[in-house]
Amino acid sequence: MTANVTSVLVGRVAPFGPKGEPSGFRKSEVTGPVSIGRLGLNGDEQADRKHHGGPDKAILNYAFDHYARWRDERQQLASQLAGPGAFGENISTCGLTEDDVCIGDRFRLGSATVEVSQGRQPCWKLGHRFGEPAIVQAVIRTGRCGWYYRVLRAGEVAAGDALELVERPHAEWTVATAFGLIVRGDRDLEALQALAELPSLSSSWREKARRRTTNERC
Repeated sequence: MTANVTSVLVGRVAPFGPKGEPSGFRKSEVTGPVSIGRLGLNGDEQADRKHHGGPDKAILNYAFDHYARWRDERQQLASQLAGPGAFGENISTCGLTEDDVCIGDRFRLGSATVEVSQGRQPCWKLGHRFGEPAIVQAVIRTGRCGWYYRVLRAGEVAAGDALELVERPHAEWTVATAFGLIVRGDRDLEALQALAELPSLSSSWREKARRRTTNERC
């Protein structure tokens, strides 16, 4: 299973949102190779380290495959969806979506090795980016969320490189399935219990699964 890296993007912390709070949400495409370390791409920054970044959310991948559908559904946003980076992604790819990628999948990304840790939980920043708060719920409804990697082996990546699957330990746990249970609220107690014990899942999403398991029992 291989996808093509169409763009590599990084962002510096800058004022963002109606109150101008610091954020690294806005990304710009990088030309040439970019170094990948334990905490992500060289030159990429996060202001809110509690909710963004860290080893479990070092790199955000969003499928450029989704852009055409978003443009069809939201023609008023066509100019903002003309190229990658609209969803704050670090890596834009063609050839894989949340239905194809599984929690724990290990990929060769350029010369680095990365592992899928969780889906991306959308927040108000997406709504501000597009000037349309309803897009947050649209991402949740459609499951076109993107996914995060932890970095297992440092290296570098450039646009045009391949994203190549090298190991799949949890073929039953697609990002789409996990996202549905954790974020959309799909009801399946047995699945939530299993997800809460999935070692490749990020610690924050395992905790969310445990809390949802408790709520499902009530």
